[in-house]
Amino acid sequence: MAQYFIMFGAAFGISLLLTPWVSKLAFKIGAVDKPGKRKVHTKLMPRLGGVAVFAGFMAIAVIFYGFDTRVLGIMAGGSVILLLGILDDKYDLPARYKLLGQIAAASLVVATGTVIRFVDNPFDGYIGLGAFAIPLTILWIVGITNALNLIDGLDGLASGISLIALATFTIMAYRTDQVVVAMLTLALAGAVLGFLKYNFHPASIFLGDSGAMFLGFMIASLAVMGLLKSVTAVTFVIPVLVLAVPIFDTAFAMLRRFLNGKPIMHADKGHLHHRLLAFGLSHKQVVLVIYGFSIVSSLAAMFVLYR
Repeated sequence: MAQYFIMFGAAFGISLLLTPWVSKLAFKIGAVDKPGKRKVHTKLMPRLGGVAVFAGFMAIAVIFYGFDTRVLGIMAGGSVILLLGILDDKYDLPARYKLLGQIAAASLVVATGTVIRFVDNPFDGYIGLGAFAIPLTILWIVGITNALNLIDGLDGLASGISLIALATFTIMAYRTDQVVVAMLTLALAGAVLGFLKYNFHPASIFLGDSGAMFLGFMIASLAVMGLLKSVTAVTFVIPVLVLAVPIFDTAFAMLRRFLNGKPIMHADKGHLHHRLLAFGLSHKQVVLVIYGFSIVSSLAAMFVLYR
């Protein structure tokens, strides 16, 4: 148990100490978010928050699990995602380039054996995916990576949702004897919490694509590594419930844009947080309400698991 606290505390401390330095670096290299019609902030904001989260998590993961092939694959993929996100924070990459980079990063994960091989059969047992295992795993990882990135529209929103999901996955992994996954999700939660001090409203730094994509990628990959891989204990519906808010927000966004004749990747102000703001809730109230939704969906996932 002591090792859990050490990993969490170390990741938290590294992220907490590095975030102010990362903020200065973002301004220095021009990785900033400018105010705009779709934005709720009114001044230039640094966008490289993902670097601090990455550093806090990776330092711990390398020390404790750098010898594990599956962990190395996830870390390599996460590094690709971070670099991709930094370039996007700086240069606003075209969507197709980001998608190709995400697929490449997800391919590193599946290449080292982290693959969804079964899904739950609602009638009896499990269904083997066979030849569809690898493409569906890549689709899952890329989908969650983008879902978390798309919901990152308010101070502390994506980082808080990630923290709730990671705490839930830590409990589930620990209870199902997925020790490596429990350790890694807890370490990542520590890194997120250290960053959240600066990211909660009023934020002094944003996750940026570097952080939102990195968190989505890591959460999706760790879910595959532990929870989805342990088909005797966990069904596919569990991680979907834990990540219900970003998944359904993204699904409705895609449907909305399709029905309106807009490109799927076209940005709009129809996301859940935009609609709650339009109802008259304050910035902080919207974030807390969505945190509540995430907690409820996570509790539902635990109910399904332990029913």
